[in-house]
Amino acid sequence: MAAPEGNSFWKQRSKHGRDKIFTTPEILWEAACEYFEWCEDNPWHQQNWVGKDGDEVVRKLIRPYTLSGFCVFIDCEERTFRNYSLKEEYKDFFPVVTRIEQIIKTRKFEGAAVGLFNANIIARDLGLSDSNIMKGDKDNPIETKFDITLNLNK
Repeated sequence: MAAPEGNSFWKQRSKHGRDKIFTTPEILWEAACEYFEWCEDNPWHQQNWVGKDGDEVVRKLIRPYTLSGFCVFIDCEERTFRNYSLKEEYKDFFPVVTRIEQIIKTRKFEGAAVGLFNANIIARDLGLSDSNIMKGDKDNPIETKFDITLNLNK
């Protein structure tokens, strides 16, 4: 049975849409700090065997901060998190969102720089690249010379 034409039942709803996940920037910052602490308290474990007897060694590995990990931790989608910095209605959240993103990027970059994280993966994730572009044309081709010397007297 369809609703009668011209009805206004929708006006009787107590609210429209879902509640905001974070009502203030301070609550979002507290959630981020909880995530960072959780990462520190829950490192990855790597199991290795060393020595001639194959003794088991378990090493604690630093867990990198990630935006996707943070969003899973706070139970929201990345798109929803990004809305806190994009939509005008959330302009008070912009400094906190920016700070959280900076902390995550800095942790990844510094971890890769000192060899704790795979530098290749982190560079791609952060959008970093190292490239040499050489251009030439048919009238002025680029000439590349390699000087490889083998020292067989070692």
